[in-house]
Amino acid sequence: MERILITGASGFIGSFLVEEALNKGYEVWAGIRSTSSRRYLSAEGIHFLELDFSQPDKLRAQLSEWKSRAERFDYIVHCAGVTKCPEPKTFDEVNYIQTKRFIDTLRELGMVPRQFAHVSTLSVFGPAHEDDYAPIREDDHPVPNTAYGRSKLKAERYIQGLPDFPYVIYRPTGVYGPRETDYYLMAKSIKSHLDLAAGFKRQDLTFVYVKDVVQAIFLGIARGVTRRAYFLSDGKVYSSRAFSDLIQKELGVRGVLHVKCPLAVLKSISAAAQFMASLSGKGSTLNLDKYNIMKQRNWRCDITPAERELGYRPEYDLERGVREAVAWYKKEGWL
Repeated sequence: MERILITGASGFIGSFLVEEALNKGYEVWAGIRSTSSRRYLSAEGIHFLELDFSQPDKLRAQLSEWKSRAERFDYIVHCAGVTKCPEPKTFDEVNYIQTKRFIDTLRELGMVPRQFAHVSTLSVFGPAHEDDYAPIREDDHPVPNTAYGRSKLKAERYIQGLPDFPYVIYRPTGVYGPRETDYYLMAKSIKSHLDLAAGFKRQDLTFVYVKDVVQAIFLGIARGVTRRAYFLSDGKVYSSRAFSDLIQKELGVRGVLHVKCPLAVLKSISAAAQFMASLSGKGSTLNLDKYNIMKQRNWRCDITPAERELGYRPEYDLERGVREAVAWYKKEGWL
């Protein structure tokens, strides 16, 4: 039986990866912190491995102890990371430095897997082609304008610079679905009859349902690809109102007030929210990083390499995905 380690297993994408790995018959190891919730990791057959990426000696001891019993993993999917935090420098520490530390330790211990899948983000490219709205392609020059995107780009470049390291990098656009909290806040706002959009200029948005991200990652494992990077979306482009309109439809809400907030005002609000978050020591959904993401006008990306090389075929367009996500939010009592 092939063995797979999924880091960040208690998170949104990670928990879905664990479920699919079990469905496919892998020996599944969920990489978690000692403080991680196991709410979505209750299925039989999950093995747990506590990993502390913040402490080099402890991480080495944890992996060494595991190796003494089982040698190595056939596959590793690295989902661990942060998407929001009170201090921008934390992005660098967690998404870049800790990823580098993890990989370095694997190499030192002779535990490099057959494939190391790294979950990155479309945000590594930052604003691109905002004059002609052309799709972002892999040969474009990345210029991330967020601390999150820069930290992910550093991790990508480190991984790509390692000779013979069997990586595959996935760069999904906005990922949504059950268990996700940021898009849930939009649904909660729509239920309260308010929809807030950023700026007045045309905005082309792309999305990818969480199960399609999972599909792509396991296709990459099955195809045995290495040393490649792929964009992931559902292959379609949406207007700035498409997501909120579908949520409104699924919730059956009438009379939603659609407000386009000037970017200058939104930036001020985001800065204030970030400052308050820094005082409390907690991450805020709205911050300057999020502002830069919200103001970006073009989120088109080229998924043809994933379609051609992996056989990737998105199963969820936005309408189907929102329907399933909202149904889950209702079932769980979130809405």
